[in-house]
Amino acid sequence: MLAEYSRGRSGPKEGTLLRRDQEHRGPGPRHGDAPLVHLRRGTDAAPDFPEIFDYLTGKAVSYTLNTNGTLITPAIARLLVRKGTKMVALYGATKETYDHVTRHPGGFEKVMQGFRYLQEAGAGFIVQLIPMRDNWHEWGKMTELAQSLSRHWRVGAPWLYLSSCRDPERNAEIARQRLDPRDVVELDQPDMSYKEATAHEYEHAEGDDRLFARCIAGRRDFHVDPYGGMTFCSFLKDPAMRYDLRSGKFQEAWETFIPSLADIVRGGSEYDKRCASCDQRKECRWCPVYGWLEHGRFSAPVEHLCDVARENKRFKEDWQVNHRRFFRIAGITLQVDSDLSIDDRTFHPKFEAFHTDGPGADTVTVRHHFTLPDLKGKDLGRELYRKPPWAIYRQNGSYIYLGISPQADDPSLHRVATFNADHTRARIYNDREDTWRKGDLHSLTMFPSDQILIARLLADRQGCYLHSAGAIINGAGMLFVGHSDAGKSTITKLLMDASAEANGRSPLQVEILCDDRNIVRRVDDGWQVYGTWSHGDVPVVSANDAPLRAICFIEKANENILMPLTDRKEVTRRLLACVIKPFVTADWWDKTLDLIEKLANEAPCYVMRFDKSGEIAGELRRLSL
Repeated sequence: MLAEYSRGRSGPKEGTLLRRDQEHRGPGPRHGDAPLVHLRRGTDAAPDFPEIFDYLTGKAVSYTLNTNGTLITPAIARLLVRKGTKMVALYGATKETYDHVTRHPGGFEKVMQGFRYLQEAGAGFIVQLIPMRDNWHEWGKMTELAQSLSRHWRVGAPWLYLSSCRDPERNAEIARQRLDPRDVVELDQPDMSYKEATAHEYEHAEGDDRLFARCIAGRRDFHVDPYGGMTFCSFLKDPAMRYDLRSGKFQEAWETFIPSLADIVRGGSEYDKRCASCDQRKECRWCPVYGWLEHGRFSAPVEHLCDVARENKRFKEDWQVNHRRFFRIAGITLQVDSDLSIDDRTFHPKFEAFHTDGPGADTVTVRHHFTLPDLKGKDLGRELYRKPPWAIYRQNGSYIYLGISPQADDPSLHRVATFNADHTRARIYNDREDTWRKGDLHSLTMFPSDQILIARLLADRQGCYLHSAGAIINGAGMLFVGHSDAGKSTITKLLMDASAEANGRSPLQVEILCDDRNIVRRVDDGWQVYGTWSHGDVPVVSANDAPLRAICFIEKANENILMPLTDRKEVTRRLLACVIKPFVTADWWDKTLDLIEKLANEAPCYVMRFDKSGEIAGELRRLSL
């Protein structure tokens, strides 16, 4: 049995719903990180595994174990019940393929027995699928098998790096097993929703050809191989880059030896002429350790990764055309990405007025997936809100929204969404594809209303929705505030008629923003009113905005009159009654109360009584001038 110990960010990305995006930038390794243990087939049944496992896992709050599963016994399975991440590799869906790939006759039967032992012991695990040319023909069956074995599965290695043993026959076979670049990218797609321009994991400072300088400067991991060799990266196999812990001390390795490596490896002319100056560099997964494994030189390019980089770029270009749209509302740009394609029929025509070509100064990303994550056994954090159709939790600064049933005894979910702390990044997991494919969607989030997200964003930007009709009259923004049946759609139609009748003979120029819900934001020293796509009876909307000239609390009457409203308490009461409240949480409500108080004290407000004659347009004309 061989065991490798790797502290820090050691576990491969699982790709599940609840990720830990915490970073540590201290001077040494992070306390309590998960050790990584490899259980491999050796010459015996790994008799020392329990002792090593107990020692390593006793030093950390969790662990990650990688194994091919063939050495798992009932006793080991019972050990693995201990909370941690277990990943069992699967190389085929049938005995013939698995045994051929692993060169291990009977291996498929042994790994399936290992799975059964884990299941019988109640030890949760992740099935890790290893794709290569010789099992690619049954990839679909492999995923089906993985799903039948566990609720969790992942792709283990979309592309294969060469062996550090430098055996030419072995490395030739590894190279032969590499998938086509397009298949690699399909299996390991770049995350296009969260600032895909973020720098590649491997970076170097411009003009600095010290290939490992940044890795070492920002290190928070260490790796110890089975022979006591310690360095900062598990892929680094060059003996000269490893410290022998059998004849030295950890402190010396961490504080002296590893920092000294920063100046040793330099790219030189090969690196400058190839990878450093390549126009595909941002798309590439190259790292100096891969160059060393491929060619024995840290500065060497990996031709297979060059091909993958070109395919990566093609994927991104296709994504931006067929899987992404931008919409701007109230100064906020919503970037909508979807695993399924987006076309002109996906969203309702009302969104056309809000469509924009790219991100803005304030961009929020929304990514749609179309399978629900498995939340069984997950710690969702503290519950903040529960009122069908939503239950909201907060976990480590992020938010989890569950789309729940109105029936108390129905545990099913129809939607799950995760948001970062300020709700500027969202992943939305939908339970079905047919609604998206059918198109004509009335919300970008696929929530019952986009106001659920936008109202929260506005609270952080000194803004809110108001039940109102909104219009720009002669360049001035006006809100006609009131609940249902107050006359919002009626006043909208009267303004449209008055503008049409004027036909250039009168200074009344009207642009309708929305007849039912509009947004007001405090901008610099004033207030701005914005249209929304949440219309009522009048399907006319605009993405434009204008300085707020007046808030008119509308009342149907037999007269047409504007009366100034100077009682600020009364104004506050009326405004609060008409604030859109998608859901009420303490932090949102505190921010909104403060905003409404400012709006009541600073905005000109009126009581507007009107009839259906249209004569109120004259009063509004005078108010706008």
